[in-house]
Amino acid sequence: MTSLADLRILLADDHAVVRMGFRLLIEGAGAVVVGEADSGEAAITAYAEHQPDALVMDVSMPGIGGLAALERLRARYPHARVLMLSAHDDTQIPARALQAGATGYLSKRAHPSELLRAIGEVAHGRRYLDPEIAPRLALARLGGSEHPADALTGKEFNVFLQLARGRSVAEVAETLNLSTSTVGTHLYHIKQKLNAGNAAELALIAVRAGLVEA
Repeated sequence: MTSLADLRILLADDHAVVRMGFRLLIEGAGAVVVGEADSGEAAITAYAEHQPDALVMDVSMPGIGGLAALERLRARYPHARVLMLSAHDDTQIPARALQAGATGYLSKRAHPSELLRAIGEVAHGRRYLDPEIAPRLALARLGGSEHPADALTGKEFNVFLQLARGRSVAEVAETLNLSTSTVGTHLYHIKQKLNAGNAAELALIAVRAGLVEA
């Protein structure tokens, strides 16, 4: 089993049972879990407090979510080492995570030994990409833009995910710390790029693309 001796790890996932499982697994490999967070905002606060060797963070969490939290974290701490986790089976999320500065990406369906290996690589500053996803990600890039959300900028993508989960423009503005007019502008461009007429169509596109659960 991979040894994580003396590494300091921070966990961010909104499910307490998942965090407990991760903690047992990680500490069993010799690392110390220095803190836990249940939202993107809490993850940023906890990172500032603990300055861990690596942050293991779920993409889908309440509030700003993992991707937006990753962007904010990297802006404040450019050398932060972050392993992003997701249960979504698509190439868009890992591509966005790596673009936003994640050191590594792993599917939540991966074997526990693979999680430990990924944490070890990321904590030592080495890139890591889920071996199941890597070939599909490479093929998607070689094949050109096939995903409807490829046309969106990083900020538009974060707004799109929030809106697709049923949040209003005002709620998205508050969550992402943006003005309602800015979110409205993003929404206009998102609908133009995705050829969607309303929020329901945006949600449908997101569900079909595997970005949010139905």
